[in-house]
Amino acid sequence: MSSNPVAEAVASLMPRAKEELTELVAFASVADFDQFPKSESEGAARWIADALATEGFQDVALLDTPDGTQSVYGYLPGPEGAKTVLLYAHYDVQPPLDEAGWTTPPFRLTERDGRWYGRGTADCKGGVIMHLLALRALRASGGVPVHVKVIAEGSEEQGTGGLERYAEEHPDLLVADTIVIGDAGNFRAGLPTVTSTLRGMTLVRVSVDTLEGNLHSGQFGGAAPDALSALIRVLDSLRAEDGSTTVDGLVAENRWEGVEYPEEQFRKDAKVLDGVELIGSGSVADRIWARPSVTVLGIDCPPVVGATPSVQASARALISLRVPPGVDAVDATKLLQAHLEARTPWGARVRTEQIGQGQAFRADTSSPAYAAMAEAMEAAYPGQEMQYAGQGGSIPLCNTLASLYPQAEILLIGLSEPEAQIHAVNESVSPDELERLSVAEALFLRNYAAG
Repeated sequence: MSSNPVAEAVASLMPRAKEELTELVAFASVADFDQFPKSESEGAARWIADALATEGFQDVALLDTPDGTQSVYGYLPGPEGAKTVLLYAHYDVQPPLDEAGWTTPPFRLTERDGRWYGRGTADCKGGVIMHLLALRALRASGGVPVHVKVIAEGSEEQGTGGLERYAEEHPDLLVADTIVIGDAGNFRAGLPTVTSTLRGMTLVRVSVDTLEGNLHSGQFGGAAPDALSALIRVLDSLRAEDGSTTVDGLVAENRWEGVEYPEEQFRKDAKVLDGVELIGSGSVADRIWARPSVTVLGIDCPPVVGATPSVQASARALISLRVPPGVDAVDATKLLQAHLEARTPWGARVRTEQIGQGQAFRADTSSPAYAAMAEAMEAAYPGQEMQYAGQGGSIPLCNTLASLYPQAEILLIGLSEPEAQIHAVNESVSPDELERLSVAEALFLRNYAAG
């Protein structure tokens, strides 16, 4: 990294950043309070509030959002007449899944092979630290040239919409000229990237009933309709022979324009087993950024251990449908529900219930903020030009902010490059990425203020 005061300041702050991220990762802040104590999330929120207060932020507050979680807000005034930038991250994390699968404990930051491991290191507690690093570096090298608002969400991973609803009820709170969402990631480590599109999503629960109760499979099997088999049939109808998503009436032929994702690199990033084919058609980028994709997240049925010889009376599944920009998530939900109901065989009784939803997002990459970010990224990653990529996941807050503040420019950056393995066991962050992206964010704020 070329020598400049901002880069030197960030480099000097990295030991402190590691200590702080260690403290923040130690909170098991999963916003599912049936599984994890609410006090863990509250502790993480207080940690961030204290950090903002220490940095001189005003109006620091723990916002009680409608879903029962807390978001952390703070305001740092800049020079008179300066632009306002909102910096976003979230401190809630995914459950650790199988803790036995972690090489080191998920809620204890551990350095190994040049990376820092722990749940939330990349997604997205590292984003909180990135924002702090950028602001500290600016202060150490001349001052923060814009007004800064920080919002750290407490339930992004749960998709329960607490901050979206709070923002809608308090529309003046997060007003800004530009919004930096620190919850995306580079296309690969070392390649500066902004995420220009996000797929939206819908979650639908489908229940199938065929009998008043389970029956002995020897006595009734062969004629009695099996609810689990009916569910399997309808779930199978959601994919074509090549694995492409096939929801009746849903367009699935869009093309991606931007950085391409080589198939071999994707196989490596996704850790696809040797000999196993990828699913779908078109380029990898088409499939994961520009087209809908369905995933069966879970099925309620008897486990293999302890199963009895029974014809099942009832079965249900949770289905996720990712929808690309240009497709309305509400319309996609209706199409998915209609498909499930129409494709259920044997006259089985079927019920569908939408339990979560978020719209897709497309950024305006021609805006002045993107020019300022491109210059900053190229300075932080010498010899590399900023790339535009999509992201298959959803950040519902983006659409809420775009709707509330249509004049605001929205940029998505972050630490979740493929090696980070977010949402999986052994999540990690590259400290080099944290350092460079903190430099990039600081330089962006300076460039944007001067533009």
